[in-house]
This record gives sequence, C-alpha cells and structure tokens, in this order.
Amino acid sequence: MLESVRIARRQSEIRQELATLAAKPTPTEDETRSMETLDAEYRTNETRYRAALIAEDTERREAGADLETRSDREYSELLTRFELRQVALALDEGRALDGATAEIVQELRAAGGFRGVPVPWQALEVRTGETVAAGVPDPISTRPIIDRLFPGSVVGQMGAQMISIDSGAAEWPVVTSSVTAGWADGETANVAGPAAFVTTDRAMKPDHNLGIQMRVTRRSLKQSGAALEAAIRRDMSGALAQELDKAVFLGTGANGQPLGVVSGAGTYGIAATAINAAPEYKDFLAEIVAFMTANAVSNPGQVRALMRPEMFGYLESTLNEVTQTTEYHRLAFLLAGQRPSGTFPGNIVVTSNALAAPAGDPLAVSMLLTTSTGGVAPMFVGAWGAIDMIRDPYSDAQSGGLRITALATMDVTVARPVQSRVLTGLRLA
Repeated sequence: MLESVRIARRQSEIRQELATLAAKPTPTEDETRSMETLDAEYRTNETRYRAALIAEDTERREAGADLETRSDREYSELLTRFELRQVALALDEGRALDGATAEIVQELRAAGGFRGVPVPWQALEVRTGETVAAGVPDPISTRPIIDRLFPGSVVGQMGAQMISIDSGAAEWPVVTSSVTAGWADGETANVAGPAAFVTTDRAMKPDHNLGIQMRVTRRSLKQSGAALEAAIRRDMSGALAQELDKAVFLGTGANGQPLGVVSGAGTYGIAATAINAAPEYKDFLAEIVAFMTANAVSNPGQVRALMRPEMFGYLESTLNEVTQTTEYHRLAFLLAGQRPSGTFPGNIVVTSNALAAPAGDPLAVSMLLTTSTGGVAPMFVGAWGAIDMIRDPYSDAQSGGLRITALATMDVTVARPVQSRVLTGLRLA
C-alpha cells in the first residue's frame, strides 16, 4: 500500500475520533488530552502526506517511463532468441515454428502481408558461439562473428541512418528557408520583416524490392544442424550489405533500383565539382571550405570521404616535393585533424563496390564527401517491415535440395543536400 494512502486513512480515523470527542459538551481530562494528541498527530500527518505525494509522484514518473520502454526491451530480448534454423526447416519440411521464433513470426504477420515466412532484420546478426566453415557449416571451426548487418558496410561508415518503416511511405520535413535577423535603422524604424518558414519533404516509398536466392543442399540440411542458422545469416547479411552499398551510392533509379547518392547527385541537389585533372591537396581543401561556408561543419574532422582503391593508390604514390609526404597523407591529415597513425583513418573509406570503376581516357573516378549536421544523417536508408522468406521445394526436388528467396523492400533518400559533395573527373594519371 502506498504511504500516502495509509496516511489518508489514518487522517480519516483521526477526524472521526475528534468528531466524537468534540460532540461531548463536558469532556473529561483524559478526553481533552486525547483531543490534543490527535490534533498534533493530524497536523504532523498533513506534512507527511505532502512529502509522500512528492516522493510517489517521482516514483510514478519513473514507473511510467519504464512502462513506455518495456515493450521495446522485451521485443529486443525476444529477437535474440529468433532462430533462422527453424525458418529453414519450416520451409523445407513444413515443421511447425515454436518458442520465440513462432511468436515473432505471428507478430510480423499481423503487421503486414507476407507470402512466405517473415524474418526480422535484427535476425541477421550472428550471435556469439555460432560457427561456420568453408562451404558447409561445421560447429568445430570457429570463425569471426558479425555483430550487425550494416555497421561494417560502406553505408554505415559514411554516416547513413537506417530507418525501419512498418508500412506505407515515410517522409521527413527538412527546413529550407533562410530566416535572417536585421537591426532597426533608427529609433522608430522597424526590424527585418518576417521570413516564411519553409520545409521540403524528403519521401521514401516502397517501390524497390531487393531479392536474394539461396540454394540449400540436402547435405547441408542434414549435416549442419543448428549451425545452418549461422551460415544462412552470414550469406544473407553479406549479400544484402554488398548490394545495399552499391544501390545507396550508384543506384540508377531505373529498373527497380533506388536512386543513389552519387548517381543522383543532380536530382538530390548535391553540389558536384568537376576536377577533370589529377587531384591535388588544394582540391580537397576547397571542398572542406565549402562545407564550412555552408555551416555544415565546424572542423574538417567532421567530414567523411569515400574513394576508390585506384584513387588511394594514386594519392599514396604521389609525393609532394614541398612537404615530402604523399597526397593521401596530406588528405588524411586534413580530415583527421592530426597525423594518422594507420593507413586508413576512420573517416576515409576505400571501396570498389560503392563507386564506379575508372573510365575514360585518361582514366578518372569520382569521390564522395559527407557529414552529419545537427544530428541529421547525410542520407537515409528505409527498410519496410521484415525480410520475406519464400520457399521453392520444386526446382531442386531431384536432389532433395531447397531454394529460398529473401525479399526486402528498401529505398534511399537525401535529407539535406548541403551535407554531401561529389567530386568528378579525378584523373589517375
């Protein structure tokens, strides 16, 4: 029982006793002393009652906050017990799902329609203790563990934010107005007139479906046992991360692909600078200054750079005669704010998947610079619902195998184009 309720009940009892004693025209000395004692207790309880209400209000707020987040915590704990092995066996043998896996699948089905078995995105994490060997999973061989799907990918390293969308389209209103301040020119003059507060909606729509097909042999199903879950998760996460890296930056916006950040720079309004020459330190410095001029960054260390391996090789092999350092180390020094101790500082990402291969004569490549401003990511990657796992037991029926198709609906958008800049025509000779 709450202390305030206990005190309130005692106060009610005191009032009843006082009412009884006060009704007597000639109370005795004992009754008079009793009235004085009850009166003193009543005044003391009033102070205790107010203190109890204050303390319990804090407890109620904490309990309310706990209740608001408890469902998310419980669902996260439930996801840690999701087993992809059950999904594979259900698709292959028709085995019924049980435990946490069945509960999650039922909840996902209630949220949206799926042709096959829905698999949550969080299930693509590889958990401690799961192993996989070359070709066929083998519990004896311990291999590196993948903690999550995207943090190690180029998309995650370049500051993209993953958005989970239940259904329908999602949009983010971004402020695009330039509200300025002005001084009053004189004692009776007016200050600067009102400027309209304008926002632009950046929408993502479920128009782009990514599919992954896997062939699970009968030997894998019978030999691997529980380790099959790690193999399916590893292959699926690797394929998703690789294709997502390519689509986020190089998506054409046609043939079912989303519009990528680099290929769609003009559509998104991202500034593109055509170097059309061998890159030098001054070219990168000019882009950093442009970020600062647009109030997107306050120091160069907030900028991330994405480049091709060929560009890294060219910059690392080009020696500046004045500083006696390579052009790559000058760029790394600029972005890191200090001389980097390793080959690749944390804010320089080298990839051959997310940028187009060298082309032209002489060969030239592109480069992307991004930053996060005010807690807003330079790009958003939307994922709708869960991954839809669909079985095909007929294509490989002669060998007893199983084909699994994983369908994922995703899209890409850029919130503020000022947070990204593209350099083109970076020649390698």
